[in-house]
Amino acid sequence: MQYSIKAGEQVEKTSAVKHRSRPWAASLILVGGMVALIFGIALCISLGAADIKLSVVWDAIFHFNPELTQHQIIQELRFPRVLGGAMVGACFAVAGAIMQGMTRNPLADSGLLGLNSGAGFALALCFAFAPGLPFLYLIMFSFLGAALGAGLVYGVGSFSKTGLSPIRLVLAGAAVSALLSALSEGIQLYFRIGQDLAFWYAGGVAGTTWLQLKIMFPWVGGAIIGAIILSPSITLLSLGDDIAAGLGQRTKLVKFLGAIIVLILAGSAVSVVGVVGFVGLIIPHLTRMLVGVDYRWIIPCSAVLGSLLVMFADLTARIINPPYETPIGALIALIGVPFFLYLARKERRAL
Repeated sequence: MQYSIKAGEQVEKTSAVKHRSRPWAASLILVGGMVALIFGIALCISLGAADIKLSVVWDAIFHFNPELTQHQIIQELRFPRVLGGAMVGACFAVAGAIMQGMTRNPLADSGLLGLNSGAGFALALCFAFAPGLPFLYLIMFSFLGAALGAGLVYGVGSFSKTGLSPIRLVLAGAAVSALLSALSEGIQLYFRIGQDLAFWYAGGVAGTTWLQLKIMFPWVGGAIIGAIILSPSITLLSLGDDIAAGLGQRTKLVKFLGAIIVLILAGSAVSVVGVVGFVGLIIPHLTRMLVGVDYRWIIPCSAVLGSLLVMFADLTARIINPPYETPIGALIALIGVPFFLYLARKERRAL
């Protein structure tokens, strides 16, 4: 009798996922988002401290002339910067969506749960003890730092007898992030590498190079493809471990693969843009509001919307106070902090 009740609950919840999904909305977001990305890339390349005509942008991309200064600015500075911002936004958004789906924690985000600060701590160690390290190794150490941050957060949060609640996990993440940030600042002061680390603390895609994108792309591309392949299993995990296991999912394997993907995405993003939070918190929630609860749609749509958010945040950072730049981490935090407080208050009422 008990088995039949559980089976009925499983069928009811899986059917609810189908009814609460909106594939038509997801299709519109993907198609419209890709068009907006193409237009946004051209616009973000065109605008800046010195505006460049769109016709010049077109010529610089498809008919590059190294003798023209504007072509050199586009190819060497603005184009890789814009592509880097789009790639980083997709990384943070998809990582946040996976974390929220696997943990069933609406407050999960790579920045709030210590991954970003862990990767930043690893970068501080690299700058202090191995200056001039190739970017490929910086990415690898960022992965390890993100894993360290996540491990510490879950370890500290697990000390409670009542288990890991969403609020407790976020509090542990805040404590671990503060610790790792303090250690990074101590390393910065002792080894006098503040100028090298200032960019990563502030958060920004200025200085992104084609070499960085070339090294980063296979990792990010493979991780996002892996996330899309894993998305049906993440949808079942979002219903609960018991239901997922009852439907034949190997929950431990799915969580392990999901954790690897999150570490790759968060580590890659931090190695390029620095410590930027809230992208992985805002975008998955917005995406679920638009497309429903099926992660087969949430993950690709989150990638598109996350790319748009970071790309246009970087554009705003460049034009809000020219010729100076505002850190994109500060701009995104203006949206992210109120959104986080709203979610925390909502979660507290649910407890």
